[in-house]
Amino acid sequence: MLDTLLIRSGAVPSDPPRRRGATSLGPETERFGVLRAVLGAVPWLQVGTGVAILLAAGLLPWGAGKVLGAMDQQILAIDVNGDFIGDSRVAIERQAGNWIGKSYFSTDLSDIKVDLEKRPWVETVAVRRVWPDRLEINIREKKPLAYWNDGRLVSRTGELFMPANPEVAGRLPQLSGPDERVRDVIKMARTMSDKLVGHGLGFSGLSLERRGAWTLRLSNGIEVVLGRDQVTKRFERFITVYENRLVSRSDEVSRVDARYTNGVAVQWKSAQVASGPKT
Repeated sequence: MLDTLLIRSGAVPSDPPRRRGATSLGPETERFGVLRAVLGAVPWLQVGTGVAILLAAGLLPWGAGKVLGAMDQQILAIDVNGDFIGDSRVAIERQAGNWIGKSYFSTDLSDIKVDLEKRPWVETVAVRRVWPDRLEINIREKKPLAYWNDGRLVSRTGELFMPANPEVAGRLPQLSGPDERVRDVIKMARTMSDKLVGHGLGFSGLSLERRGAWTLRLSNGIEVVLGRDQVTKRFERFITVYENRLVSRSDEVSRVDARYTNGVAVQWKSAQVASGPKT
């Protein structure tokens, strides 16, 4: 019996010795400690700020849409501003009136701009909203510079257009030429017109043939043929001859051909038409 007791007592392990003042922690306690350390390292202020920004960014469009929807109403009036010579203010107001009753916020202003700029006389259109229920439209008309081929007009910016009432442009020079050369014709016309004014002559028109020949017309009715080559030099020669030999008889001159090397040929208005000697 003693042997049995000794065997049983030997089989039970003894507790390990504990150091005085030491405390043992269990597995659960250690896990909670690690978790607290991790949570303590998280910058909660920055995280909270980021979450708030994300929420605000997501809700802002929705909120703005709700506010605009509550504030939206119909367009009740449209004001048209501009100086009109070729177009009609009443006709423009009638066309713009198609947007009366439309949504103040939802109406695309570019649609109004595009629609009105289809009018032949209209050059630019600016549209803006005026709270709470009005639109303001500012229109600038094209400024005609001269008449062009086939009854069309050419604007000061070099744009060709054909309104139903070109005659309202009044008295303007007559320019002509291939459509693709319109800017070349305008440039030459301005140069010659400025030069003529300095010599007391008026500019009436200028034409450019498709083969490249130029013909100038003065306000006193004289036609000046300049041809294709050395156009500027021939124009200067005509001015010199006119001032020295023709100015006193300008009312008798019908046509001057400057396509000569050292002079010009004059055609008179008299019944006996003659090329005349080179002057």
